[in-house]
Parts: sequence; structure tokens; C-alpha cells
Amino acid sequence: MEKTNVVEGSRSPMQMKMGDELEGNTNTLRTAETFLRLLPVALCVSALVLMLKNSQQNQYGSVDYTDLGAFKYLVHANGICAGYSLFSAVIAAMPRPSTMPRAWTFFLLDQVLTYIVLAAGAVSTEVLYLAENGNTATTWSSACGSFGRFCNKVTASITITFVAVLCYVLLSLISSYKLFTKYDAPAACRPTSPIEVAAFPG
Repeated sequence: MEKTNVVEGSRSPMQMKMGDELEGNTNTLRTAETFLRLLPVALCVSALVLMLKNSQQNQYGSVDYTDLGAFKYLVHANGICAGYSLFSAVIAAMPRPSTMPRAWTFFLLDQVLTYIVLAAGAVSTEVLYLAENGNTATTWSSACGSFGRFCNKVTASITITFVAVLCYVLLSLISSYKLFTKYDAPAACRPTSPIEVAAFPG
């Protein structure tokens, strides 16, 4: 019993300082991760609501986001993003040790969500570009000149979506770091014996 106490009390001040710094870095990383997971909730919900309420009717006709599959995909992607972000933020905020299955789960889901939201934003951007500029090859004229308010809301929704993508890029880096730091670095390949160099006469 006395031996155990001696071992526990034999930690040097440097070791204690390093332990405190490591714990502080862990808490800082958890706080940053939780914030980055909560931020997309507001962003994705804002982009979703903007698109859901986006419709316009005038003398040229009527247009609604449901008329285009890309915009419907954007709504669904933002809804999934908001739900996952809220759930993962609650899990990340819990002061639990990060296990290997948990690290792998966050890593894979963060990657999947990043590509889902990125694809939704990219496809919607392409459709918006065609709506603004038209396509002379297919005699498709610009629609934003007639439905400007509709296009403005689409632009705002897509912009917010790409901000959420940026958050998930950062989250993917954090989850990658937390996962791969659990693995030991490969041993350096060092020669077991000194290398002999032949000497040639000058």
C-alpha cells in the first residue's frame, strides 16, 4: 500500500503540467467540436425554411421549389444535416472517453454528411446558373428575369448550405484527427547495423 502511494506521488511537476495541458486541450477540442456541430443546425434549418417557403406567381406563370428535383434534394439534404448535427452535438458534448467505435462512427458519418450536403449545394448551383443565364444550345431562356424573387431566395439558401459544408469540412478534419491519433505511429525503419561504405583510391 505504501509502495503504491510512493509511485503515485513520484510524478514530477513536468509530468503533472503535461497532464493538465493535455486535459485542457481535450476540453478545448470538445468545446470547438460541439460548437461546430451546433452551428450547422441553425444553418441547415435556415436554408431548408427558405427553400420550403420559396414560390412565386406573376403574369408570367408560377414557380415553386418542388418543380425542380435539385431543390427538393437540397431541402432533404438540409433536413438530414440538421437532424444529424443536433444528435451528434449532444453526443460530442458528453464528457466521455472517445472509444474506437465511437471515433470510427463519427469519422464515417461526418464524411457521408459532408458529401451529401456538398452534392446538394453543387447540383442546386448548376440549376440556378441555368435559370439565371439560360442555355442557348437548348433554346432555354433565362427564368430569373421573370422570377427574380424566387431566384434570390434560392441563392440565399444555397449560400447558407455551402457555409454548412464548410463547417462539416472542419468537423471531418477533427473526427479524422481524433480517430487516427488512436493508432500508434509506425516504427521507423532504421538499419540494425552501420552501413559500410567502400573506400576507393583517389
